[in-house]
Amino acid sequence: MSYSKKYLPLFIGVAMGAGVFLGSKLDFSNPSAKLFSYNAKKEKLNRLIDYIDYEYVDNINTDSIVDVTVNRILENLDPHSVYIPPEELAGITESMQGDFIGIGVSYYPYRDTISVINTIKGGPSERSGIKAGDRILMADNDTLYGDRLREEGLANKLKGELNSQVQLKVYRKGTGVFDVVVKRGKVPLRSVDASYMLSDSLGLGYIKVNRFAETTYTEFKEALDILQREGAKKLIIDLRDNGGGFIAPALKMADEFLKDDVLMMFTKNKKGAIDENYATGKGSFEKGEIYVLINENSASASEIFAGAIQDNDRGTIVGRRSYGKGLVQREMALGDGSAIRLTISRYYTPTGRSIQKSYSNGNKEYFNEYLKRYENGELQNADSIQVADSLKFKTPGGKIVYGGGGIVPDIFISKDTTRVGETLNYMLRSGRMGGYIFEELDKKRAFYNELTEEQFKTEIEIDDDFADGFLLYVKNAGVDIDLQDYREQLKKYLKAIMAQQLFGTDAFEKIINQDDSMIQKVMSIEK
Repeated sequence: MSYSKKYLPLFIGVAMGAGVFLGSKLDFSNPSAKLFSYNAKKEKLNRLIDYIDYEYVDNINTDSIVDVTVNRILENLDPHSVYIPPEELAGITESMQGDFIGIGVSYYPYRDTISVINTIKGGPSERSGIKAGDRILMADNDTLYGDRLREEGLANKLKGELNSQVQLKVYRKGTGVFDVVVKRGKVPLRSVDASYMLSDSLGLGYIKVNRFAETTYTEFKEALDILQREGAKKLIIDLRDNGGGFIAPALKMADEFLKDDVLMMFTKNKKGAIDENYATGKGSFEKGEIYVLINENSASASEIFAGAIQDNDRGTIVGRRSYGKGLVQREMALGDGSAIRLTISRYYTPTGRSIQKSYSNGNKEYFNEYLKRYENGELQNADSIQVADSLKFKTPGGKIVYGGGGIVPDIFISKDTTRVGETLNYMLRSGRMGGYIFEELDKKRAFYNELTEEQFKTEIEIDDDFADGFLLYVKNAGVDIDLQDYREQLKKYLKAIMAQQLFGTDAFEKIINQDDSMIQKVMSIEK
């Protein structure tokens, strides 16, 4: 509800009080009786809110004021203490749990229908016979096609209770419209994007982790066990663009590579209480070379993992300086479906360094720090990385490492200065490439669905006409990009996305990684 600017100072003051009052209601994991005991100041604020609700001359939406104020309070603490409104919390929780209840398809709204990109292997839809290219027209009595198709509400119509049934009306080219009943089940949200042998002759395996969710360690261990059975004696752990998540799975992953009783990291709160985390004797890969790939977007739990490996002289960190997040948050419910993530401690790598970058100049400058790295040249040249001698630490093996702003790699690999990779990644994230590939696959769906991954790899070639078709496709959509000088990179991306739609993320990464500079560096060391 809008309100007069002349009342704004009053409202802000009241809202600040409401924010403090709400803080008294936080649902801590370890509640303290003292924290929730009677307090005259909290009672005063409670009464003030009641007075405004009942007596103030104008109608005020105190809920919206409280939401805004909670955000303002938290952003003045540190960049990573945040408010999560009810409409966002469910999605975030689902992502970090690592699964949801649904029918198990990847899809996107194509023209006026839900089009199946692929089915989750072993999932409910695959078991029911749904195939890539199918159009889902109805779910029970809900119509899922037409001019008013909106992506926001589609997922909820396909989700439901575990083992509940949904009757789908499906259209398939060459078959027509048919009905199929799907029993909903747990659908994984994979955090391990890919795992495969990069080189059998080198005994070199590869695992890419995109975030640290509740299921990440289980996924990682399954991938590691398979690679070891396939002969992996050396390993690349790819944490590029991994913004973190839960600490526990990162520590469990590190434990696989570290000997018993080795310190992996410790945290310290404002009272000085220290909580140390040590490796156990359960590690299955305590010998053999390890390479950890990081970049400027590797943060939080990714940095904990990389720091544990680097500080214990266990492996080699390859890439560019990581983000620099050394704060630990705890999620706390506010009682109305919303929550906050509040910073409760700092974490330190085994040598005792904090890798948290400064936020003393405010959140805006903190989040724009990447631009400074770009401007000062550190993304292209290791000598431009700014480190402080006062934050110098030494590992047990004598290696010099630095705190104060991310993990500095042992081997530096510069960022692509042409920025073509950024352009292609933008096209990928925007869905432009995925839409074009889906349309092209749809023209010969029966043919592509019969291909094995090996046949696709050896027999399918992306030619100039196919690449030109994509450039015309995005131009007609109002996006004019010049990739004429980077045609080969464009072809690689188009083939990778085609492989992903047909065979999954493993197939995508295998193609994208073929001439990757960090991976090529590791392979040159091992040869």
